Amino acid sequence: MLAEWARSSRGGGVIGTSGNGTRPTLDTDAGFLLARAGGKAIRAVNRALEPFGLRTRHFTVLMAAAEHGGLSQRELGDLLGIDPSAVVALVDDLQRAGLVRRDPHPEDRRTRLVVLTGVGEKTFDQATEVALKVEDEAFAPLDAGERATLIELLRRIAR
Repeated sequence: MLAEWARSSRGGGVIGTSGNGTRPTLDTDAGFLLARAGGKAIRAVNRALEPFGLRTRHFTVLMAAAEHGGLSQRELGDLLGIDPSAVVALVDDLQRAGLVRRDPHPEDRRTRLVVLTGVGEKTFDQATEVALKVEDEAFAPLDAGERATLIELLRRIAR
């Protein structure tokens, strides 16, 4: 039924089938494969970030703050798809570690912007090197073109 819904609502479906047209398999179910690949990547990155006292969620908050030069907690939650209460806890962790600070918003006195500290920038740079090595290992089965295609497809699905 789910496979039929996927085919009818998506013009061929996201969920692959076992060949009989009715049942997805673990080798063809896109949701399962995305979750499996994502879980594998997150576990590997978490292990690599452990020496920095970070996990992938902390790392993505640092990445967003570095990329955007400071964001409100609401903006971080929207951008990263994280519940607001989880954003508060992550930013609290990072602030306790001295990696971010909450600066006043220049136009809204009620809002604070999450900004990397000097230590946060240095830690983010070092953690990025490690995370990129893990990413290279995860993408090793793909050539450069396949990797670029995968990133583009994931970007389209994620946004």
